[in-house]
Amino acid sequence: MNAFDVIIIGFGKGGKTLAAEFAKRGRKVAIVERSDKMYGGTCINIGCIPTKTLVHQAKIASGMEDSTFEERSAFYRNAIAVKESVTSALRGKNYHNLADHPNVTVYTGVGSFVSADVVSVRTSTEEIWLTSKQIIINTGAETIIPPIEGVADNSLVYTSTSIMELTDLPRRLVIVGGGYIGLEFASMYASFGSQVTVLESYPELIAREDRDIAASVKETLEKKGIVFRMNAKVQSVKHVENRAVVVFSDSQTDEVFELEADAVLLATGRRPNTKDLNLKVAGVETDARGAIIVDEYLKTTNPNIRAVGDVKGGLQFTYISLDDYRIIREDLFGDKERKTSDRNPVAYSVFIDPPLARIGLNEDEARKQNLDVIIKKLPVMAIPRAKTLGETDGLLKAVIDKNTGKIVGCMLFAPDASEVINIVAMAMKTGQDYTFLRDFIFTHPSMSEALNDLFS
Repeated sequence: MNAFDVIIIGFGKGGKTLAAEFAKRGRKVAIVERSDKMYGGTCINIGCIPTKTLVHQAKIASGMEDSTFEERSAFYRNAIAVKESVTSALRGKNYHNLADHPNVTVYTGVGSFVSADVVSVRTSTEEIWLTSKQIIINTGAETIIPPIEGVADNSLVYTSTSIMELTDLPRRLVIVGGGYIGLEFASMYASFGSQVTVLESYPELIAREDRDIAASVKETLEKKGIVFRMNAKVQSVKHVENRAVVVFSDSQTDEVFELEADAVLLATGRRPNTKDLNLKVAGVETDARGAIIVDEYLKTTNPNIRAVGDVKGGLQFTYISLDDYRIIREDLFGDKERKTSDRNPVAYSVFIDPPLARIGLNEDEARKQNLDVIIKKLPVMAIPRAKTLGETDGLLKAVIDKNTGKIVGCMLFAPDASEVINIVAMAMKTGQDYTFLRDFIFTHPSMSEALNDLFS
């Protein structure tokens, strides 16, 4: 039995940052990671970094309008190599940042609880038992594989992880699921040169967004050649010779259709990765969706065990995991004033082209809360910087409380939206009146100066 001051299960953003924090304070740390391909966590290896690397490469590829499919395929193959170079370098850096520290021991294997203070690690060659009075769970989330006939063991069916290992650009790509992940990959592969069809089971696209924003997103992506089939219930995916045949029905008319594809991407959501943890013996409870239940200080139902990152449900973003680290750091070593409720509202971005970013309430949500609101809109084509970029699709929208002048929400579907939304977030978090952005002096020409006009 190997004893530690703290055991961290999972090498993601929250876990690795906490490991470094404990180590620098002289604590003996064990960090457990099930795969040597996942040092650094989801973001570095299969999430933000590889996808955004490919999004950037796809942006370059979108200018190859006169290129043949073979030329586009060659560019895509190189883009995958660039992605792998970036992720492998960061993976190695993350591993050595911890493994080379004298106070940290990295175990590569599957971690599961034996009791409330004992963790078993099953490596490729042995089983090792670790013990600590303080344990942190950081095992992230995993892709949901829907129970569709023909999906299991089908070499033409991919997840958002496995498709980024595909070195041959699919001429025809069918994406099952029109949520944020599905739209990111649809936009990316359409820019690379694939013929993309998105099968969405709901009658509306990205239902959590206002309909005018969703309509602008759909229209812009359709200009890329992406085809959307709404109310599509996928029944099976057949592997016929060297192609996939996707059979789906229209849930409103019951009409059955078939689509041929060179690759099928399942973009049907993610769920907390808890199945191997044996949480029951540790006294750690989960909710109906399998997410670990935590309090405002990220303590589970066993107060000696905490959970950080995607495994506890909620917003699945790297920056949330980083803030989880801050909460635990301040609770253990600081003034205990930081907690999960402090960070709302939180901005997010969807890296389609152009990106979609949002913070706070949309118009529909604000009206359902009976708020008296002012709605501001600005088409991207009215922004000088957008014209200089030659990217004029999109819409900016703000929701303002009429009685207080405070910004309660903002949606930006525009070039650089993922950057500009942070300016709005800071204005909201510091309690500024909307006139603060209306009258602020921005550089020109820039996308951020569009906030002057949006809030005018």
